[in-house]
Amino acid sequence: MEEIYLVLIFLFVLFLLLGTGVWVGLALFGVAYLGLEMFTSRPAGDAMLTRIWTGSSSWTLTALPLFIWMGEILFRSRLSQDMFRGLSPWMQRLPGGLVHVNIVGCTIFAAVSGSSAATLTTVGKMSIPELRKRGYPEYMTIGTLTGAATLGLMIPPSLTLIVYGVAVEQSISKLFMAGILPGIVLAGMFMAYVAGWSFLRPSEVPKIANRMSFSEKLRESRFLIPIILLILVVIGSMYGGWATATEAASIGVIGAFILAAAQGSLNRKTFIDSLLGATKTSAMIALILMGATALTLAMGFTGLPRALAEFIESLQLSQFSLLMALMLFYIVLGMFLDGISSVVLTMAIVQEMVIGAGIDLIWFGIFIVIVVEMAQITPPIGFNLFVMQGITNHEMGYIAKTAIPLFLIMVLMVFVMIFVPELATFLPDNMRGPRG
Repeated sequence: MEEIYLVLIFLFVLFLLLGTGVWVGLALFGVAYLGLEMFTSRPAGDAMLTRIWTGSSSWTLTALPLFIWMGEILFRSRLSQDMFRGLSPWMQRLPGGLVHVNIVGCTIFAAVSGSSAATLTTVGKMSIPELRKRGYPEYMTIGTLTGAATLGLMIPPSLTLIVYGVAVEQSISKLFMAGILPGIVLAGMFMAYVAGWSFLRPSEVPKIANRMSFSEKLRESRFLIPIILLILVVIGSMYGGWATATEAASIGVIGAFILAAAQGSLNRKTFIDSLLGATKTSAMIALILMGATALTLAMGFTGLPRALAEFIESLQLSQFSLLMALMLFYIVLGMFLDGISSVVLTMAIVQEMVIGAGIDLIWFGIFIVIVVEMAQITPPIGFNLFVMQGITNHEMGYIAKTAIPLFLIMVLMVFVMIFVPELATFLPDNMRGPRG
């Protein structure tokens, strides 16, 4: 019973701070300090400083700002203009036509950005004007883009997977590999939804204006080849064991600079803007991680994670029941917190439950990402909804309604993952370890 009171106190203080507009990272620090002062005899300042420095100096975390920088460089290049031009000739013949550009474009950009917001902004600025010009229904354009942009959280390099890997001390490279097949399958399910829409409502699908020969399609796609090669090099270097996640991130940054220079979009302003953008995002995530580290320490001293894990174990829940409970828990939590905050805030407790239930932590990382993806498109704090509102000026409720089918597809994907766990474990189990 004492543990329940502790949980309620922690949650009350946390949401009180968040409700007053305090940054997430600082709110976590506040709860941690309160917990150490009230429930332990350990000096709060010394304990927090030591633990934060130990966690923040992890070499694995170096991959985070590097991957963010890679995405920022490409975000400011001419990739967005070139992507629609390169994809549209191949997509227009598919059932559903150019709506597929939203999904494929998000899948490709997700593989270089690692951020759902950056993916949504880049592909949205590219595709929304073009699809409107060609007469595609607004609800399909907005809904598929809002949902598909969440692939930025799963397909490597995923910032959420980096944070999760650091939190549970798992290989970032293995987590990246684990996200590839589920990401591709989820993108395929989104495309199947678009195809189903075109068959059910053929009158809403605009006619193809002009047909292109195979050689013309290849000519239009020449701008996509460099970015696809960059993706293959970054991911392939990790899978082949030639590079760690941090080394692959360095390769990605260099490749992004080369690509931007070749496109003619690399200049002093682009360089400074990309550096400042990466610094701001990295600092924000670092503050959240440090706050979560302090909170984890405070909860560890109180014995709360172990007590809650033992309580869950005493309920004798099956793996399936536990996963369903966690899915609902993260969906509700995601209505109020962003994905990274949700992961770092809860992992100290949830990790014990997962290990006790015999669930593979690599597989669970992908499960968490899918559920966090759902939270990105659920009101009132679904981050993708805010980004889309900024791009289109649509009402939040309208955007959320258009994304409901994509949300339901993600729920279906959770069950696919549960019944076919090899989707997430096959590539990590068969990759080579880093050399040297």
